[in-house]
Amino acid sequence: MLVLKNSGIDLTKTETRTLLGFSFLYSFLVLVILGVVSFLYYKFQKDLMLQEKRQILQNYSNELIYRLKDLHINIDKNDIYPRDDRFESAIYDSDKKKIFSTLKDSSVSLDDVIYVSGDSIHFIKEPESYYLGAKYVIVEIPDDKIWFESIKYKMIIYFSLAFSFMIIIGYFMLKLFLKPMRDALHLLDRFIKDTTHELNTPVTAIITNIEMINKDLLDEKLAKKINRIEIGAKTISNIYEDLTFVTLKNQILSNNEELNLSNILKQRVDFFKSIADMKKVEFKLYIKDDITIVCDVKKISKLIDNLLSNAIKYNKISGQIKVVLTKNSLMIEDTGKGISKENLNRLFERYSRFDKSVGGFGIGLNIVSLIAKEYNFKIEVESEVDIGTKVKIKW
Repeated sequence: MLVLKNSGIDLTKTETRTLLGFSFLYSFLVLVILGVVSFLYYKFQKDLMLQEKRQILQNYSNELIYRLKDLHINIDKNDIYPRDDRFESAIYDSDKKKIFSTLKDSSVSLDDVIYVSGDSIHFIKEPESYYLGAKYVIVEIPDDKIWFESIKYKMIIYFSLAFSFMIIIGYFMLKLFLKPMRDALHLLDRFIKDTTHELNTPVTAIITNIEMINKDLLDEKLAKKINRIEIGAKTISNIYEDLTFVTLKNQILSNNEELNLSNILKQRVDFFKSIADMKKVEFKLYIKDDITIVCDVKKISKLIDNLLSNAIKYNKISGQIKVVLTKNSLMIEDTGKGISKENLNRLFERYSRFDKSVGGFGIGLNIVSLIAKEYNFKIEVESEVDIGTKVKIKW
C-alpha cells in the first residue's frame, strides 16, 4: 500500500530549468528597467542642480569678465590675473589653448556651457570681446555633493520598493502562467494513476494464478502458452510499477528498515527468470549471503528490477547476465548491445531511449538514478558497443 506525502505535483528538471530561466530573465529585465529609470532620475536631479548653480556661476563669470576688461584696458606690468575666494577661473584663446588658469580640475570641456567635472562644477562663457586674448572664460566652484546625498537614499529606497513590487508581480504572473500546465499535469497524473490501478488488479490476479499452476502436469505446448502469458503479465506489472513510481515519486514515504538484500536480489532474479528464458539469457549469480542494507523494500526492489529488466531487454540471444553482490556494492553486467560514449552522459535522463527497436518508455534508469540519489548510492557505468554494459551501485 502506498503512503502519500501530499497531493501536489512536482515539476520535472526540464520544467524547473525553464521556469528558473524565465525567473532569471524577468529579474534581469526588471533590474535593467529600474537601472535605466534610476539613471534618468539621477540625470534629472543633476540637471536640476546645475540649473540652480547656473545663475550663481553666471554672476561670477560676469564679474570676472568685467575685471578682465578693466585689466585689458588699464594693463600694467605689475597687475596680476584677477582672483576671487569664491571661485577659481581660467581663460582660453580661440584655438582652445590655455592662457591662464587657477582651476583645481584641469579637465576642461569648452563645448559645454555647464557641467560637473570630478568634484567641481565648470561654467563656460564667451566674452563680447577678446579681453587679454580670451575667447573662453571658465568659472569653477566645488561640487558640495549635497544634492547627491539628498537623492541617494531616496533612490535606494525607491529602487528596493520598485524591485520588490515587480518581483511580487512576477511571482503572481508565474503562478498564472503555471496554472494551465499544473492543471494539465494533474489531469495526466490522475489518468495515469487510474489507468495503472485498473491494470494492476487483473495483472496481479493473472500472475498469482499462473504461479499456482503446476507446469509439470501440462503438456509442452500448453506450458509454453502459459509461460508467454506469465511473461506478458510480468512485463505489464513492471511497467505499472514504473509508472506508479514516476507519478508518485515525491509522494511516497520511504519505510526504511534493515533488509536482507541477498534474499531480495535472489527473489527478483527468480521473478525475471521466465522473461530471460525467452531470450535464452543465462544468469550467473555471485551473491554473498546475508548482506543487509537499510532501505525501503519497494524502492530497492524497483532499483534491482529496472537494472535486471534492462540487462535482459538489451541483451543478445543466448547472452549472459552476471549478478554480483558484495558487502558494499551490487554489480549487474550483461553481454548485450552496449552504449556509445556520447550516450552514456544521457543514460539516466527521463525518456532517453537509444534503441527504438526495443520497447519501453525510457524511464527505468531514470528511476534507478532517483532512488540512488535518495539513498546516496554511487552509480558507475561501463559500456562498450556490441560487448555489453556493466552497472555498479555502491553504498
